Amino acid sequence: MLRSLILTALALSTLALGGCAQRTRPPGDPLVCFQVQPQHDGSLKYNRLPSKQPDLEHCAGALEAMRVKFLMMGGSQRDIVGAYQGNFIFLQREGIFTAPSLEEHRYLALVRTGDGRLAIPGAMPRQ
Repeated sequence: MLRSLILTALALSTLALGGCAQRTRPPGDPLVCFQVQPQHDGSLKYNRLPSKQPDLEHCAGALEAMRVKFLMMGGSQRDIVGAYQGNFIFLQREGIFTAPSLEEHRYLALVRTGDGRLAIPGAMPRQ
């Protein structure tokens, strides 16, 4: 009985401490899309894109256009991190993912089509 109480107390304290872990959250400015650049000291620099974006999908599209433009100019960075209204956006080879912080689980927002365009996951026909 005492052992089960101790184990329960230990499990609850572990959960409580896990919930207090520091999380990196992006700015929540409305309609503002950021490109996020990690710095050498571990901090993040938020570069504001010039135009306002109505939603996360448009922000991801603007970041994708920026990524392609830099690749065409000779750049080599294929994975890009962005931020939009309090969510991080991760542009990766597999698609576009989003998460409320850098430390939390990433969720699929957009997939890449066979020709490299971006689409909503349910919009793609199954083969």
